[in-house]
Amino acid sequence: MINHIVILPVIWPLLLGALLLLLQKQSLQVLRIVSISSVSVLVLLTGWLLSIVHSGEILVYVLGNWAPPFGIVLVADRLAAWMLIITALVSWCALVYAVRGTDTAGPHFHVLFQLQLFGLNGAFLTGDLFNLFVFFEILLLASYGLLLHGGGRLRTMAGLHFVIINLVGSTLFLFAVGTLYGLLGTLNMADLAVKVANTPVEDIALIRTAGLLLFAVFALKTALLPLYLWLPAAYAHTSAPVAALFAIMTKVGAYCILRVYTLIFGERAGPIADLIEPWLLPLALATLIAGVLGVLASTHLRQQVAYLVVASVGTLLIAFGINTSAGIAAGLYYLPHSTFAAAAFFLLADSIVNRRGEMSDRFEPGLIMLHQRIVGTLFFIMAILVAGLPPLSGFVGKFLILQAALSHVALSWIMATILITSLFTIIALARSGSLLFYRAQAPEATHAATDDHTQPIITPHGISGLAIPVCLLALCVALMIWAGAITEFAQETANQLLHPDDYIQSVLGTGK
Repeated sequence: MINHIVILPVIWPLLLGALLLLLQKQSLQVLRIVSISSVSVLVLLTGWLLSIVHSGEILVYVLGNWAPPFGIVLVADRLAAWMLIITALVSWCALVYAVRGTDTAGPHFHVLFQLQLFGLNGAFLTGDLFNLFVFFEILLLASYGLLLHGGGRLRTMAGLHFVIINLVGSTLFLFAVGTLYGLLGTLNMADLAVKVANTPVEDIALIRTAGLLLFAVFALKTALLPLYLWLPAAYAHTSAPVAALFAIMTKVGAYCILRVYTLIFGERAGPIADLIEPWLLPLALATLIAGVLGVLASTHLRQQVAYLVVASVGTLLIAFGINTSAGIAAGLYYLPHSTFAAAAFFLLADSIVNRRGEMSDRFEPGLIMLHQRIVGTLFFIMAILVAGLPPLSGFVGKFLILQAALSHVALSWIMATILITSLFTIIALARSGSLLFYRAQAPEATHAATDDHTQPIITPHGISGLAIPVCLLALCVALMIWAGAITEFAQETANQLLHPDDYIQSVLGTGK
């Protein structure tokens, strides 16, 4: 009966989304209570699931009692549970921030939010490539609505690009899964792992093509160079809580790369083994460089944070591209850090925008904002966090990645890229902080001193808006404090991924 918990993170947000749709005529306060309660329950569910699979147990839920590989299965292992708890924590923080007013900008915000979680959780748990496509479409449809929530010219333009590019990706996804099904007669990932390893010689070229098409789709979802251009505008122009939630969206593509290319196209895949190894690391290095160049060239804070997301994608995929147990473990530690840090930075940027009035988030000296010292201190901490300076989790993550690369043939490239881009990130964020805080001036008419007691002419924004970014920072601090236990769990997860026999047996064994 314990296996039934596997479907709860999927079906719970779906049911609550339907309930919220039925409650649309109720007061906004009722919708907020239901929505926050739902995500709070989701945090508990995913935490419970993580505690169950922590020891290495793999739970398989067979929908409709149709035995694999013909039926639909949900599979919960360490990796899936890790992604679920990260998603639940980020979504809780984003939703609590949203109920401060963002959810009033348009209809159905809470319904779309729950459907987004339905798609995300389904993508992490599904054991079938076609249903991965289905959950991709669900989360993308919900994300279209959330991205455009509140309207506006720039948001609509960014949303149009987002929709078109992702529709192209969905088309390529169908081509890839159609090819695999036509050649192998299955889309169950465990069954594909068995059949790809025994691919007839005459089908190798087509299987390889389908695998590379899948990689192109996942690279698009995760914003890997050169397929990242949609991300900065989309993330910079949507609302802050949606951008914070979207911090986990790029990780869906990274998760799929890790899952598919260790399970199906890993070492046991025969002539197609390690299919993307020649591609992943060079593209990840180039993505990190491109992201940091965007950080340096940004003229607005939210744009800069969006490019920091691109840079974090490059860093994460460098870890996965090392293609060793230590590299994957380092990436699994860095993944929640980069997600929490990006979400916190988007929310802090929104707080800065609300305090600067007409100056918004432009990198130009403006008037002193309310609670300038507190906001400036948080900005300084976040800059240290995302740049990877000690002692916070960003430093631990990058240190683990560099340590994992010590025996890699591309060590010099990896080390030079990570260290130099970290330096440039520090320079860019120091410039941004200087323009936003250090060079801020008091109104000339008051001749007031430049401190927190200066009365700004900008409409004040409550200090309560800083509570959620602080919560996300606290999660990063927790990653640092319990770095030993988390890295041990990440190492066990990496070993489980690189030795997928237990996964395959757990899934296919349910059909016996």
